[in-house]
Amino acid sequence: MQRLQNRTAIIWGGAGSIGTATARRFAEEGATVYLAGTTEATLKDAATTTGAAGYGVVDVLDEDAVTAFIARVVAETGRLDVSFNVAARGDVHGTPLLEIPAADFVKPVTRGITGSFHTARAAARQMVAQGSGVVVELDSASGRGSGPNMGGTGAADGAKDALVRDLAQEVGPSGVRVVGIWTAGLTDSLTAEKLGATLGAPVPQEMVDTIIANLDSLRMTRKSPVTTQIAATAAFLASDDAAAITATWINATAGMFPS
Repeated sequence: MQRLQNRTAIIWGGAGSIGTATARRFAEEGATVYLAGTTEATLKDAATTTGAAGYGVVDVLDEDAVTAFIARVVAETGRLDVSFNVAARGDVHGTPLLEIPAADFVKPVTRGITGSFHTARAAARQMVAQGSGVVVELDSASGRGSGPNMGGTGAADGAKDALVRDLAQEVGPSGVRVVGIWTAGLTDSLTAEKLGATLGAPVPQEMVDTIIANLDSLRMTRKSPVTTQIAATAAFLASDDAAAITATWINATAGMFPS
């Protein structure tokens, strides 16, 4: 049975590794999926490979563009049932807090919470009007403490954690749920190119392999999560099977910490 049949979903950051895996899973579950992101070429490719119904070049920091894209999707499908935000926010890692420039520390905080607020609020407004819907967010759970040299990631995640809990209380009486997924270090998405962009320097493959082995060792299961597992979790949370779950975060870290 397709759990998302006759549902419309938007994935913000839909051309990334988590976004494409989730788009594919949502489509398999029967949803009409739209992708949003900042690069048309990658969005077009992602839409083709995942079975998405459409896409839009949208910067989540532009509230008017977010609102306009939702209006377009609703005009084409009649509703919006799921909003899943996995848009990148520019985290900078590798520098101690005593040395990191303030701008690098603040960037993921301001970009992350602004993008989440724009997408979650615009989606929730539509969902409140129609009397149902699910807003799904994702972060690394670093609001609990991110460890050394992680820049503003902990502060950014903490802000998003609070947004989910607070928004859920306001829109719950209208039939709208707001939930989040905690995960980090998805080993099938770690590449030398992506790590180099985050750290601001070239990364050899040997370093990537070492990082993956270390991540595996930190899990209770000794095996890190992968993108398809997060996509399946998002599909569950977006479905009626999760109708009793709101105002909370699902720990999908493979046991990096108890919660």
